[in-house]
Amino acid sequence: MEIWLFLGIVIVIIIWRIQPAKGIKSMTTETLKGILNDKDKVFVDVRTTGEYKSRNIRQFKNIPLGSNFSNLPKDKEIVVICQSGMRSSQACKQLKKLGYEKVTNVRGGMSAWRD
Repeated sequence: MEIWLFLGIVIVIIIWRIQPAKGIKSMTTETLKGILNDKDKVFVDVRTTGEYKSRNIRQFKNIPLGSNFSNLPKDKEIVVICQSGMRSSQACKQLKKLGYEKVTNVRGGMSAWRD
């Protein structure tokens, strides 16, 4: 009986972590290609500096997860990418907590990006 309760709690936590937070949009890498030159958006890559240097999208500024995001403009949409979409999802949640209204996560991250 206790094992089932434990497993149930673990499953709920996993589902809660995977779900996007309220107010956070997501987009595919295919959609991203069409908006890369939009001046009303700020593009942020939250991977490590090493990951960013090895492969990146030119329009994205590298601000690793755990950095200070409060210097980003609040009047523009913040588009966030990482390697798989997990760290960028965490960053989007942090941005929402900081009061950013327009936050978008790139699903699949750089793993899904095709030049």
